[in-house]
Formats: sequence, structure tokens, C-alpha cells
Amino acid sequence: MLSTLPPNTDTVLDWDWGMYKPYFDELLNASLTEETVFDWLKGWSRLISLAIEAGSRMHVAHTIDTNDAMAEQRFHFFIQEVRPEIERADNELNKRFLASGLEPQGFEMALKAMRADDENFAEENLPLLAEEATLELRYNKIMSEQTIEWEGEERTLWQIGKVSQNPDRALREKAWRMASDRMLQDREAVNENYVKLLDLRQRIARNAGLPDYRAYIWNEKRRFDYSPEDCVTFQNAIEEVVVPAAGRLYEKTRAALGVETLRPWDINTNPINNVDQAVDPFGRPPLAPFADGSDLAKKAQQVLTQVDRDFGDYLKTMIDEGLLDLDNRKGKAPGGYCTSFPVRKRPFIFMNAVGIHQNVVTMLHEAGHAFHAFEASTIPYHLQRRAPMEFNEVASMAMELLSAPYWQKEHGGYYDELDYVRARTEHLQRIIMFWPYMAVVDAFQHWVYSNVEVASDPANLDAKWGELWDRFMPHVDWTDLEVHKVTGWHRKQHIHRAPFYYVEYGMAQLGAVQVWANALKDQEAAVAAYRSALEIGGREPLPKLFEAAGARFAFDTDILKMAVDLIEETLTSLNAKMN
Repeated sequence: MLSTLPPNTDTVLDWDWGMYKPYFDELLNASLTEETVFDWLKGWSRLISLAIEAGSRMHVAHTIDTNDAMAEQRFHFFIQEVRPEIERADNELNKRFLASGLEPQGFEMALKAMRADDENFAEENLPLLAEEATLELRYNKIMSEQTIEWEGEERTLWQIGKVSQNPDRALREKAWRMASDRMLQDREAVNENYVKLLDLRQRIARNAGLPDYRAYIWNEKRRFDYSPEDCVTFQNAIEEVVVPAAGRLYEKTRAALGVETLRPWDINTNPINNVDQAVDPFGRPPLAPFADGSDLAKKAQQVLTQVDRDFGDYLKTMIDEGLLDLDNRKGKAPGGYCTSFPVRKRPFIFMNAVGIHQNVVTMLHEAGHAFHAFEASTIPYHLQRRAPMEFNEVASMAMELLSAPYWQKEHGGYYDELDYVRARTEHLQRIIMFWPYMAVVDAFQHWVYSNVEVASDPANLDAKWGELWDRFMPHVDWTDLEVHKVTGWHRKQHIHRAPFYYVEYGMAQLGAVQVWANALKDQEAAVAAYRSALEIGGREPLPKLFEAAGARFAFDTDILKMAVDLIEETLTSLNAKMN
């Protein structure tokens, strides 16, 4: 029967559960012994890869145009009617493999993950998970439809974010206020949607027999190497080491701008996503590194060829095969991501580019994810491919830093010498400014899921966000803007669509800075170590993956201080080149 599986997902996109079921039944009833285990695992991998790729293709089709009714209907049918049955059947295969007692060499991490998945699985959660996915799509829909009229044209808030780098302070303020006010129009809708998600997620945890949703997520995300208490340690270390460093950067910006206090529009706090990045203090216009998505990709391919010829070839393959959707437009879902098509052994990159420097960083970041997918695609069994998210983000964040020496036009990149120095400065400043923001997002979610009853009142959510903002992000004056500050949690899509998925970025950034530190000594060796780590997939535990990449998995004050010191020293050197 498995021999009749289609070679690609073109027809699978329209399958209902009845089309999948015979293949799962065959695997459930097939011989599973030491002699047959690898053939059995290969069949399971072929089947689940088809299902994953079909779901990914439908998700892509929906996010590139949230107004496409047919794409929305197809994806909703999949997540509500088909995926729950696939998850149920996949769990039965999981149980069968565990019950067999077989432990093939190289599957140690896979078996550990399977036991965690088995602990989390509850039959009654399948319809709840489908409902959760529908509410997450509802959040996408709300955010993707937010537009304002600017200079006589309808603009998305992503497009308005570009104005927030304009040297004209009055213009920045006008754009910031208009965009922020537009977001507030959906305050009630976002609140209502999130409270429903909280209730659902708490029920999901209870059905799995776990004390709260945080415990459920720790299993679901396979966080075997650190605890919630370690996250608090990380938050405290950020408060001690990074918040003062961010304050030093903000103070330099305030002095250079010649203002009494920094306001949100002075640091490019883009209303759509809370990104903190200093407006150019010398009054220069925003960097304009590319014309459109095609230009962005072409230059990225040339830059990445300098890092490693294979990386350039990988991105060229994606360009040639139409595996990029980069330009922002109305109706497109917010954010950026890289997903994988495991049958084709190809990744897909989605983002909302509007012609600014941060889009360059996002392109290179998502390219790192794509290269991880390419490098791990040769692993034959799906159970061994999935690396921990904390390391997946090392793949992306390290690529930002490894590619940085080649951003200049002389390497086929984006900038002349002066703009290159400015771009590097913005990038490194943003790393320091990111950690405190990450701490706000992570601490907020720990509080929410430890206090669900209290957190079910949006007023309490606002109050907690404001409290954490003042703790970790105290350097900007929000006088008379309190309502915009406390609703910042509306704008962080991970809180709504990927709960607890954010601390990974902070941990991975520490790993990426260590990879970069190695590259400053020997770029070729650092890139080689990075590639060797990507090839491992999920076959080693998190600390071993960091070690393979030349880094140490840690998040205490000592390692943060090392990272901050290196960044500040480099910023000082770059600043000297600008004067």
C-alpha cells in the first residue's frame, strides 16, 4: 500500500482523512521487529512528510493572501477536519514504536521526544487544537487588514513603519500616532480573541493531565535542557547586564538628536511589531538597500555566496523555483517565517519587505533557517530531523552575523562603505535592544499562564505588560501614551500564535554571538563548524548542538557580559569610522 503513495503533494492537497487512513492503518498493522524497523520508519517518514508538506503549502497559500476565500476554506478544512485525524493516527504509531521496545542507534533524542509527545497527547484535545488554530488565524486576519490613508494612498502598517525612520521628527510622530490609533480600533477584537485562546489552552493542559499550560508547552516544545526557573535566571541576567547597556545606547541617541527625552517615534518603535531601533541621530534619510523583493533576494544570493558557495546556490535554487514571497501588500499576513516542504526537500521564505535595512536582516535570518532545512534534508527519518527551536534560531541569527562582512556593494551586496558602517551599527544595536524586549515577552507569558484567571481580564494583561515594560524598557518617555504602551502585547504575534516561543530567540542570540566571535578569529572555521551543526538535525541534545557550532549553551550574567562587551567594542570601532 505504501508503495502507492504519491511522489509529491499536488494531489494530496485535496485529500480528506479517508485518503490518508489506509496508509496509517497499514503502518499500524505492519511487522515491527529489529529486522523491519528501518523500513517501517522509512514508510512512516514518507507518509508524515506528505501530510506536513500539504499542510505547509496550504498555510503558505493562506498567509500570502488572507483574502483568498478558496485558500482559506481549504486550509480551514485541513486544520479542522484532517489534521486532528492525522495527529490521532500519528500518535498511535508513536505508541506502537514505544511499545515495541526497539531503540535503534541514533534515535535516542527521537525516543525522548516521542515520550514527551505521548505524555501530552489527549484524544479530547484534538478538536480544541483545531479551534486554537482557527483563533490564531483570526488574529492574523485582524492584523492583516489594518491600513491607514497616508499621502492620499491606503497603506499597510508595515509600509507606514518605513516612515518611522524619517529624519523629520514631526512626520515620524504623525505616522506613529496614526498607525497606533488604527491598531487601537481592534483592541476589543484582539482582547476577545486572546481570552478565548487562554481558556482553550488551559483546557488543553488539563485534558493532558498537566497542572498548567506552561507544563504542557515544556513537553510540546521538548525543553529538556532548561526549566522555567532558568528563564527567570535569564530575565534577571538581562536586567542586570543588558538593560544598562541598552540605556547607554539610548542616551547616545537622545544626546545626538538634541531632545530632552526620547519618545517612541525617536527610536523607531514601529507600532506594528514593537521593534526598537534608533532613528539616525545625524538626520540622514533611512537606508534604502533594495528596490523590491526581487532585488532583495538577488543581492542576498550574492552576499551568501561569499559566506559559502553552497549557501548562495541554495538561495538561487529557491529564487529559480519560486520559493520566496517577500514584498508587503494588503491582505498579506503579518510577520516573516521560513517553512519546510519535506517531500520536495525545499524550504519556503515568507516576509513583508518594504525597502528598509531591517528587511535585509530578516532576509538573511530566514535564509539561515532555509539552509538548516537544506542541510538536514538528507536525514532519512523524520523523527531525527527536528532540531530544538533554541538551536534553529542559532541557524538564523548566526547567518545574520556571518554574512555581515559581505553586505557591501563590492561583494554584490546592499551598501557603500558609509552606509555599510551604518547598517552594521543598526544591526548590532538592535541585538542589545532586543534582549530586554525578549525578556518582556517571555516574562509576560510566564505570568499569564501561571495566573490564567487573573489574566483573563484584559485590563490585567495591560497592567502586567506595562509593569514589565517599565522594568526592562525604561529609557523612553511614554507620557500621555500609556494606552499604546500597555497594549504592546497585541502587536507581538508570538504571544497569540506561538505561545512561549520567544525565549528561544534570546538564547539563540547568545549562541549566534559566540559563533560570530569565533568568526572574528577564523571566518572559514566558524562557517565550517556552523554547517556541521546544521547537518545534525535533531539527533543530539541542545547543549551538544551548541557545542558543535562552537558555542556554549548558557544564559547567565557571565556569558551575557561577554556578548555585550564584544558588541559594544565593535560599535565603538564602527563609530570611529563614521567620524
